[in-house]
Amino acid sequence: MINLKKGILFAVLFSSLFIVSCSNDNDDDELIGNWIKKSAFDGPARSSATSFVIGDYAYVAAGYTGDEYLKDLWAYNSNGDYWEQKANFTGVGRSSASSFALNDKGYVGLGYDGTNKLKDFYQYDPVSNSWTQKTDFAGTARYAAVGFQAGGKAYFGTGYDGNYLKDFYQYDDQANTWTLVNGFSGNKRRNATVFVIADKAYLVTGINNGVYQEDFWEFDPATDVWTRKRDVDKDTNDDYSYNDEYAIVRSNASSFSMNGLGYIVGGESIKTVWEYNPSTDLWVERTAMEGATRTDAVGFTINNRGFYMLGRIGSTYFDDAWEFKPLDEQNDDDN
Repeated sequence: MINLKKGILFAVLFSSLFIVSCSNDNDDDELIGNWIKKSAFDGPARSSATSFVIGDYAYVAAGYTGDEYLKDLWAYNSNGDYWEQKANFTGVGRSSASSFALNDKGYVGLGYDGTNKLKDFYQYDPVSNSWTQKTDFAGTARYAAVGFQAGGKAYFGTGYDGNYLKDFYQYDDQANTWTLVNGFSGNKRRNATVFVIADKAYLVTGINNGVYQEDFWEFDPATDVWTRKRDVDKDTNDDYSYNDEYAIVRSNASSFSMNGLGYIVGGESIKTVWEYNPSTDLWVERTAMEGATRTDAVGFTINNRGFYMLGRIGSTYFDDAWEFKPLDEQNDDDN
């Protein structure tokens, strides 16, 4: 009788382990999203470039090759899947600059030239293919700041000037002036990322003194109000609607938005992808980036299509480009 009970117990335990194993396998298989390799970047492989989007084109500027701080500008045609070189950026070559698009012009500023932290600021006109220097950024010279435009208003903020920062300034392109805006209540940081959904900006991740930042914020430019959302670290939330295995905290990640959802891709030694739904304030894991793990890459959205490219791992720099299809099943055979 004892042996029979032991046999039944063993069978139950074995079945449970089998079910758990299958369940974990299914969880992996259920990750949705597919990555499609696109036309490789025509310029030198690089990390820490910056980008802005106007119409059907994304513009990628500057960056670092491991040997040289760059000042070239390339336009990606999303319809034709090809690259065109444009007029060189007229500031000094730099990495970790910030940028945004505003009223059909692109703007690039800040960064690091290998010696100096920078605060100069330039406008790119795609019609004339020319650059014009504008009023210097009103904050301190810095690099690894975020830049974004939401609701017709454009901003630079956070970054590193020798100190980790959390200030934000708005740029007025008509007056060519910068204005310090309402205080951001989050932690100081550099190498954060921002995506924009329905004219609101979402600031997440980054690092401060070696610590990855867990706080997550929504900014409404119509009211100049920052609202704290759920933290992105599982250990700081008691909400069981969260996936208890998620790990979103990181630095040097990239982001974009599609179909009213935000996406965070990659970062330091990580290639996972997370999707944010602002209506529920929840994250769902999607298929990891199919190319090499990388940091300091570029992410952007063109006509509701998300792209991710460039970056580095260690001393290896990349020039590949990828598009993410969030509703497709992952396919190993399409690249």
